[in-house]
Order: sequence, then structure tokens, then C-alpha cells
Amino acid sequence: MKTPQITMRYLNLARILWALVTLSAIVATYADTASRGPVLPLNFFGYFTIQSNLVVVIVGLIAGLLGLAKGASTPRWVVGLRALASVCMVVVGLIYITLLAPLGAAGGVPLPWANWVMHIFGPLLVLADWLLARDRTFLSYRAVPLLLIHPMLWTGVVLVRGASDGWVPYPFLNPDQGYRVIALYVVSIAVVFAGIAFLVVAYGLRGRHRDVQLEIH
Repeated sequence: MKTPQITMRYLNLARILWALVTLSAIVATYADTASRGPVLPLNFFGYFTIQSNLVVVIVGLIAGLLGLAKGASTPRWVVGLRALASVCMVVVGLIYITLLAPLGAAGGVPLPWANWVMHIFGPLLVLADWLLARDRTFLSYRAVPLLLIHPMLWTGVVLVRGASDGWVPYPFLNPDQGYRVIALYVVSIAVVFAGIAFLVVAYGLRGRHRDVQLEIH
């Protein structure tokens, strides 16, 4: 499949623009939090939402700038980063809608506009980019476990911190609920992560026998 160069230029500009919007939302959230008291960076950046949106910033800038500079198919390692951003942001959106929003929890993003950027628009746009943009080579199913490394490390750190200093980023991981409840949430989230990672890679493999590698002209 061939994609017009002008279309790819606009797409890469859009990636850079959204990366900057997301970065602005993170900085504004940090400043807003600091205006109400001291900020512990370990806590602020301990939110999966913040970490995932930082991934969006990094990946958006890398993919956008490389695309503008090279005008060719995205390197496989960048495709892997895009897949990671897609997995993380889809989970961010799902957890916010199903577990946080019903409780009235901001998930570490009290500013309304920044909350929309990081919890709603971000997941939708990153997912749309993965589903619609074709500037990528294919990832094999061996990439699925790699996409789970960051989420599982984050979960492990949160559980250790919850047991040691009592800080947890989200109420459903509060150890006061009892570890049976926590274990149920962790297993459920792990299954969701694994399922989404599998679907992201599987979608990217569509038409692999027809399109070995995207050619942009």
C-alpha cells in the first residue's frame, strides 16, 4: 500500500503537535499540584496516566520528527514504541472510564482540560493513529511480552510502595481493601493488558502477506 507523501507529512506534524499538547497538560498538572503544596516527584510520576502520557510525548516527537526527516517507513523500534503507547493509552482510557470516573477520582489529573487530554482525547487519538496510519513495518507476536514489561514493572512498584509507605496512585489498589481484592484487580488488569497488547500486534499484522513493508513515495 502506498501513502501520499503530503498525507504523511500532515500526520507526522499532527503527532508532534499532540505530543506538545500532552506535554503541556503534564506540565500544567504538575504546576497545579505544586500550587497546592509540595510535590513529591516519585508520587507525581508514579501515576500510570502520567507515565503513559510521557510515553506519548516521547513517541510522538520521535515518530513525527523521524517521519518528517526521512520520509520513509518507520523503523521497527519506533513501531514498537508506538505499539507500547497504544497499549498503555487504551488501558488508561478504559481504567479511567470504568474504575476512576464513576468514583469521581481524577487519577492524578485534577485540571479538567488536562484530564480530558490525558484520559480521553489521548487514548482516542493514539488508538486512531495505530488503527489508521500505515507507516509501519510489522511486529511479530513475540513483541507482546515486551509490551507488558513496563505495565508489569509499574504494578510491582505500586504494590511494594503500597505495602511499605502506604502510597498508591489509584483507590482500587489501596491495600486497606485487603490483598484478595487487590490480587483480583491486579490479575484483571494484567489480563486486560495482555489482551490489548495481543490485539494491537494482531491488528498491525493484518495484510502482512500482501504488504511486506510500506512504501511511501
